[in-house]
Amino acid sequence: MKRSLLVCLLIGSALIGLGSAIRCYSCKDYTASCTKQRECSYDDACLTLYERGGMTYRQCLKYSDCEYSRLGQMFPQVSSFTFKCCNSDLCNSAPSATASSVIGLLASLAVMWWCIH
Repeated sequence: MKRSLLVCLLIGSALIGLGSAIRCYSCKDYTASCTKQRECSYDDACLTLYERGGMTYRQCLKYSDCEYSRLGQMFPQVSSFTFKCCNSDLCNSAPSATASSVIGLLASLAVMWWCIH
């Protein structure tokens, strides 16, 4: 009895998060230093739209609207853009320096290995 109750509690707690909303960054700027966050609807994704002129839009967006032609209709003031939609918390953040740090670390290790051998 206790075992089945524990299994039910584990399954129930795992399912609670399935219908929950995600959080996205929400701003329009040239600096990529967005800190404003917003709770989105359960069927939303996080959008990052990069305008060719340098403006970046970050916001919640219905996942079904994450296609180029639809975004062109929603952002008529933007003539040329690329975009990314994702569906995990705060996934539309600005690129971090972490990737460049990892590359620097790997390059340093490669140079040290080359010097030793």
